[in-house]
Amino acid sequence: MTGFFGLAIVFAMVIGGYLWGGGKLGIIFSSLHYEMMIIGGSAVGAFIISNGGDTIRGSLRDVGRVFTGPKWKAGDYSDVLILLFELLRIARNNPVQIEEHIEQPEESVHFQRFPRILADATAVTLICDTLRAASMNYDDPHQVEEVIDKRLEAHLHHALKPSHALQNMADGLPALGIVAAVLGVIKTMSSIDQPPAVLGKMIGGALVGTFLGVFLAYALVGPFATKANELAEADHNFYMLIREVLVASLHGHAPNMCVEIGRQCMSSELRPSFDDLDTALRSESVAA
Repeated sequence: MTGFFGLAIVFAMVIGGYLWGGGKLGIIFSSLHYEMMIIGGSAVGAFIISNGGDTIRGSLRDVGRVFTGPKWKAGDYSDVLILLFELLRIARNNPVQIEEHIEQPEESVHFQRFPRILADATAVTLICDTLRAASMNYDDPHQVEEVIDKRLEAHLHHALKPSHALQNMADGLPALGIVAAVLGVIKTMSSIDQPPAVLGKMIGGALVGTFLGVFLAYALVGPFATKANELAEADHNFYMLIREVLVASLHGHAPNMCVEIGRQCMSSELRPSFDDLDTALRSESVAA
Protein backbone atom coordinates (compact mmCIF):
# COMPACT_ATOMS: atom_id res chain seq x y z
CA MET A 1 0.00 0.00 0.00
CA THR A 2 2.81 2.42 0.80
CA GLY A 3 4.24 1.83 -2.69
CA PHE A 4 1.03 3.03 -4.35
CA PHE A 5 0.85 5.97 -1.96
CA GLY A 6 4.43 6.97 -2.80
CA LEU A 7 3.78 6.76 -6.55
CA ALA A 8 0.69 8.93 -6.18
CA ILE A 9 2.71 11.58 -4.35
CA VAL A 10 5.47 11.53 -6.97
CA PHE A 11 3.15 12.06 -9.92
CA ALA A 12 0.91 14.52 -8.09
CA MET A 13 3.83 16.72 -7.03
CA VAL A 14 5.68 16.65 -10.35
CA ILE A 15 2.69 17.13 -12.63
CA GLY A 16 0.88 19.41 -10.20
CA GLY A 17 3.91 21.62 -9.71
CA TYR A 18 4.44 21.84 -13.47
CA LEU A 19 0.83 22.85 -14.10
CA TRP A 20 0.82 25.28 -11.17
CA GLY A 21 3.85 26.99 -12.65
CA GLY A 22 1.96 27.57 -15.89
CA GLY A 23 3.22 24.58 -17.86
CA LYS A 24 1.11 22.81 -20.45
CA LEU A 25 0.92 19.07 -20.78
CA GLY A 26 0.34 19.19 -24.53
CA ILE A 27 4.02 19.57 -25.41
CA ILE A 28 4.91 16.63 -23.14
CA PHE A 29 2.19 14.32 -24.43
CA SER A 30 2.95 15.15 -28.06
CA SER A 31 6.50 13.83 -27.75
CA LEU A 32 6.07 11.36 -24.92
CA HIS A 33 5.52 8.30 -27.10
CA TYR A 34 8.70 8.48 -29.16
CA GLU A 35 10.86 9.82 -26.32
CA MET A 36 9.69 6.95 -24.13
CA MET A 37 10.39 4.54 -26.96
CA ILE A 38 13.97 5.77 -27.23
CA ILE A 39 14.67 5.93 -23.50
CA GLY A 40 12.57 3.06 -22.21
CA GLY A 41 13.32 0.77 -25.13
CA SER A 42 17.07 1.27 -24.96
CA ALA A 43 17.02 0.89 -21.16
CA VAL A 44 15.13 -2.40 -21.40
CA GLY A 45 17.43 -3.63 -24.18
CA ALA A 46 20.54 -2.79 -22.17
CA PHE A 47 18.97 -4.45 -19.14
CA ILE A 48 18.43 -7.67 -21.10
CA ILE A 49 21.96 -7.56 -22.51
CA SER A 50 23.60 -7.17 -19.11
CA ASN A 51 21.54 -9.66 -17.11
CA GLY A 52 20.66 -13.34 -17.26
CA GLY A 53 17.21 -14.86 -17.27
CA ASP A 54 17.11 -15.47 -13.51
CA THR A 55 18.00 -11.86 -12.74
CA ILE A 56 15.44 -10.54 -15.22
CA ARG A 57 12.68 -12.68 -13.73
CA GLY A 58 13.79 -11.76 -10.23
CA SER A 59 13.68 -8.07 -11.11
CA LEU A 60 10.13 -8.35 -12.42
CA ARG A 61 9.14 -10.21 -9.26
CA ASP A 62 10.78 -7.62 -7.02
CA VAL A 63 9.03 -4.75 -8.81
CA GLY A 64 5.73 -6.38 -7.90
CA ARG A 65 6.87 -6.97 -4.33
CA VAL A 66 7.43 -3.25 -3.88
CA PHE A 67 3.65 -3.05 -3.56
CA THR A 68 3.09 -6.29 -1.63
CA GLY A 69 5.90 -6.09 0.94
CA PRO A 70 8.30 -8.75 2.26
CA LYS A 71 7.60 -12.42 1.79
CA TRP A 72 7.78 -13.33 5.47
CA LYS A 73 5.25 -11.81 7.84
CA ALA A 74 5.31 -11.66 11.64
CA GLY A 75 3.28 -14.86 11.90
CA ASP A 76 5.83 -16.74 9.81
CA TYR A 77 8.59 -15.85 12.26
CA SER A 78 6.57 -17.27 15.14
CA ASP A 79 5.75 -20.36 13.09
CA VAL A 80 9.37 -21.11 12.27
CA LEU A 81 10.35 -20.82 15.93
CA ILE A 82 7.64 -23.32 16.85
CA LEU A 83 8.72 -25.66 14.05
CA LEU A 84 12.37 -25.48 15.08
CA PHE A 85 11.50 -26.07 18.72
CA GLU A 86 9.61 -29.23 17.86
CA LEU A 87 12.32 -30.54 15.54
CA LEU A 88 15.10 -29.79 18.03
CA ARG A 89 13.12 -31.43 20.82
CA ILE A 90 12.76 -34.58 18.74
CA ALA A 91 16.45 -34.53 17.75
CA ARG A 92 17.45 -34.19 21.40
CA ASN A 93 15.12 -36.89 22.77
CA ASN A 94 15.21 -39.39 19.90
CA PRO A 95 17.94 -38.79 17.30
CA VAL A 96 16.70 -41.70 15.20
CA GLN A 97 13.18 -40.33 14.93
CA ILE A 98 14.34 -37.00 13.53
CA GLU A 99 15.54 -38.71 10.36
CA GLU A 100 12.03 -39.28 9.03
CA HIS A 101 11.34 -35.55 9.33
CA ILE A 102 14.51 -34.27 7.70
CA GLU A 103 14.83 -36.89 4.96
CA GLN A 104 11.28 -36.40 3.68
CA PRO A 105 10.10 -33.05 5.07
CA GLU A 106 7.12 -32.91 2.69
CA GLU A 107 5.72 -35.95 4.54
CA SER A 108 6.55 -34.69 8.01
CA VAL A 109 3.52 -33.78 10.11
CA HIS A 110 5.50 -30.95 11.68
CA PHE A 111 6.48 -29.34 8.39
CA GLN A 112 2.98 -29.86 7.00
CA ARG A 113 1.56 -27.68 9.78
CA PHE A 114 3.38 -24.71 8.25
CA PRO A 115 2.80 -24.85 4.47
CA ARG A 116 4.41 -21.47 3.77
CA ILE A 117 7.67 -22.65 5.30
CA LEU A 118 7.42 -26.07 3.66
CA ALA A 119 6.97 -24.39 0.26
CA ASP A 120 10.24 -22.48 0.65
CA ALA A 121 13.11 -24.68 -0.52
CA THR A 122 15.78 -22.49 1.05
CA ALA A 123 14.29 -22.68 4.54
CA VAL A 124 13.58 -26.41 4.35
CA THR A 125 17.01 -27.39 3.06
CA LEU A 126 18.73 -25.14 5.59
CA ILE A 127 16.87 -26.78 8.46
CA CYS A 128 17.17 -30.34 7.21
CA ASP A 129 20.80 -30.17 6.12
CA THR A 130 21.90 -28.61 9.40
CA LEU A 131 20.03 -31.15 11.52
CA ARG A 132 21.46 -33.92 9.36
CA ALA A 133 24.98 -32.54 9.85
CA ALA A 134 24.42 -32.27 13.58
CA SER A 135 23.44 -35.94 13.71
CA MET A 136 26.87 -36.83 12.29
CA ASN A 137 28.51 -35.81 15.58
CA TYR A 138 30.92 -33.21 14.26
CA ASP A 139 33.81 -32.70 16.66
CA ASP A 140 33.68 -28.96 16.09
CA PRO A 141 30.24 -27.31 15.68
CA HIS A 142 31.99 -24.31 14.20
CA GLN A 143 32.52 -26.37 11.04
CA VAL A 144 28.76 -26.65 10.52
CA GLU A 145 28.30 -23.02 11.47
CA GLU A 146 30.82 -21.98 8.82
CA VAL A 147 28.98 -24.00 6.17
CA ILE A 148 25.70 -22.33 7.13
CA ASP A 149 27.27 -18.88 6.89
CA LYS A 150 28.69 -19.56 3.45
CA ARG A 151 25.36 -20.90 2.22
CA LEU A 152 23.46 -17.87 3.50
CA GLU A 153 26.06 -15.51 2.11
CA ALA A 154 25.66 -17.08 -1.33
CA HIS A 155 21.87 -16.93 -1.03
CA LEU A 156 21.91 -13.22 -0.12
CA HIS A 157 24.29 -12.46 -2.98
CA HIS A 158 21.89 -14.11 -5.42
CA ALA A 159 18.84 -12.42 -3.86
CA LEU A 160 20.42 -8.97 -4.24
CA LYS A 161 21.18 -9.36 -7.95
CA PRO A 162 17.77 -8.05 -9.13
CA SER A 163 18.03 -4.90 -7.03
CA HIS A 164 21.57 -4.26 -8.29
CA ALA A 165 20.36 -4.74 -11.86
CA LEU A 166 17.54 -2.25 -11.32
CA GLN A 167 19.98 0.22 -9.78
CA ASN A 168 22.27 -0.10 -12.81
CA MET A 169 19.29 0.69 -15.03
CA ALA A 170 18.49 3.72 -12.90
CA ASP A 171 22.10 4.91 -13.18
CA GLY A 172 21.94 4.72 -16.97
CA LEU A 173 18.56 6.37 -17.52
CA PRO A 174 19.74 10.02 -17.25
CA ALA A 175 22.36 9.37 -19.94
CA LEU A 176 19.74 7.73 -22.15
CA GLY A 177 17.57 10.79 -21.61
CA ILE A 178 20.42 12.90 -22.96
CA VAL A 179 20.63 10.60 -25.99
CA ALA A 180 16.94 11.18 -26.68
CA ALA A 181 17.37 14.92 -26.18
CA VAL A 182 20.34 15.05 -28.57
CA LEU A 183 18.33 13.21 -31.21
CA GLY A 184 15.57 15.74 -30.71
CA VAL A 185 18.05 18.59 -31.21
CA ILE A 186 19.33 16.94 -34.39
CA LYS A 187 15.77 16.77 -35.67
CA THR A 188 15.28 20.42 -34.73
CA MET A 189 18.45 21.53 -36.52
CA SER A 190 17.26 19.84 -39.70
CA SER A 191 14.23 22.14 -39.59
CA ILE A 192 16.10 25.33 -38.76
CA ASP A 193 14.28 27.17 -41.53
CA GLN A 194 10.98 26.88 -39.67
CA PRO A 195 9.49 29.82 -37.74
CA PRO A 196 10.38 30.28 -34.04
CA ALA A 197 7.01 28.96 -32.83
CA VAL A 198 7.61 25.64 -34.58
CA LEU A 199 11.24 25.43 -33.45
CA GLY A 200 10.22 26.18 -29.87
CA LYS A 201 7.88 23.20 -29.80
CA MET A 202 10.54 20.98 -31.33
CA ILE A 203 13.13 22.05 -28.76
CA GLY A 204 10.60 21.57 -25.98
CA GLY A 205 9.93 18.05 -27.25
CA ALA A 206 13.66 17.33 -27.27
CA LEU A 207 13.97 18.46 -23.66
CA VAL A 208 11.22 16.04 -22.69
CA GLY A 209 13.82 13.31 -23.22
CA THR A 210 16.11 14.80 -20.58
CA PHE A 211 13.16 15.16 -18.22
CA LEU A 212 12.05 11.55 -18.70
CA GLY A 213 15.52 10.14 -18.21
CA VAL A 214 16.04 11.96 -14.91
CA PHE A 215 12.46 11.40 -13.73
CA LEU A 216 12.49 7.68 -14.42
CA ALA A 217 15.90 7.27 -12.79
CA TYR A 218 15.35 9.15 -9.54
CA ALA A 219 11.59 9.00 -9.02
CA LEU A 220 10.78 5.48 -10.20
CA VAL A 221 13.48 2.93 -11.05
CA GLY A 222 15.96 4.10 -8.40
CA PRO A 223 13.45 3.93 -5.54
CA PHE A 224 12.22 0.57 -6.84
CA ALA A 225 15.80 -0.73 -6.71
CA THR A 226 16.26 0.57 -3.17
CA LYS A 227 13.03 -1.06 -2.01
CA ALA A 228 13.92 -4.33 -3.73
CA ASN A 229 17.25 -4.31 -1.88
CA GLU A 230 15.46 -3.70 1.41
CA LEU A 231 12.99 -6.52 0.77
CA ALA A 232 15.78 -8.96 -0.09
CA GLU A 233 17.55 -8.17 3.17
CA ALA A 234 14.27 -8.43 5.10
CA ASP A 235 13.64 -11.88 3.65
CA HIS A 236 17.22 -12.84 4.45
CA ASN A 237 16.57 -12.05 8.13
CA PHE A 238 14.14 -14.98 8.19
CA TYR A 239 16.93 -17.37 7.23
CA MET A 240 19.28 -15.69 9.70
CA LEU A 241 16.74 -16.42 12.43
CA ILE A 242 16.82 -20.10 11.47
CA ARG A 243 20.61 -19.93 11.55
CA GLU A 244 20.72 -18.47 15.06
CA VAL A 245 18.44 -21.17 16.45
CA LEU A 246 20.29 -24.01 14.74
CA VAL A 247 23.73 -22.71 15.71
CA ALA A 248 22.62 -22.46 19.33
CA SER A 249 21.51 -26.08 19.11
CA LEU A 250 24.87 -27.10 17.67
CA HIS A 251 26.52 -25.68 20.78
CA GLY A 252 24.40 -27.90 23.02
CA HIS A 253 21.72 -25.53 24.29
CA ALA A 254 18.28 -26.86 25.17
CA PRO A 255 15.55 -26.39 22.51
CA ASN A 256 13.65 -23.74 24.50
CA MET A 257 16.88 -21.80 25.02
CA CYS A 258 17.73 -22.04 21.32
CA VAL A 259 14.34 -20.64 20.40
CA GLU A 260 14.70 -17.83 22.94
CA ILE A 261 18.08 -16.92 21.44
CA GLY A 262 16.41 -16.72 18.05
CA ARG A 263 13.57 -14.59 19.43
CA GLN A 264 16.03 -12.16 20.96
CA CYS A 265 17.78 -11.76 17.61
CA MET A 266 14.59 -10.69 15.82
CA SER A 267 13.72 -7.07 15.05
CA SER A 268 11.33 -5.49 17.53
CA GLU A 269 8.42 -5.13 15.10
CA LEU A 270 8.45 -8.85 14.32
CA ARG A 271 9.50 -10.28 17.67
CA PRO A 272 6.73 -12.14 19.55
CA SER A 273 6.53 -11.49 23.25
CA PHE A 274 8.18 -13.98 25.59
CA ASP A 275 4.84 -14.94 27.11
CA ASP A 276 3.15 -15.52 23.75
CA LEU A 277 5.98 -17.68 22.47
CA ASP A 278 6.29 -19.53 25.76
CA THR A 279 2.58 -20.33 25.69
CA ALA A 280 2.85 -21.62 22.13
CA LEU A 281 5.84 -23.80 23.01
CA ARG A 282 4.11 -25.21 26.07
CA SER A 283 1.16 -26.10 23.88
CA GLU A 284 3.52 -27.92 21.56
CA SER A 285 5.03 -29.88 24.45
CA VAL A 286 1.60 -30.88 25.76
CA ALA A 287 0.43 -31.92 22.29
CA ALA A 288 3.55 -34.02 21.83
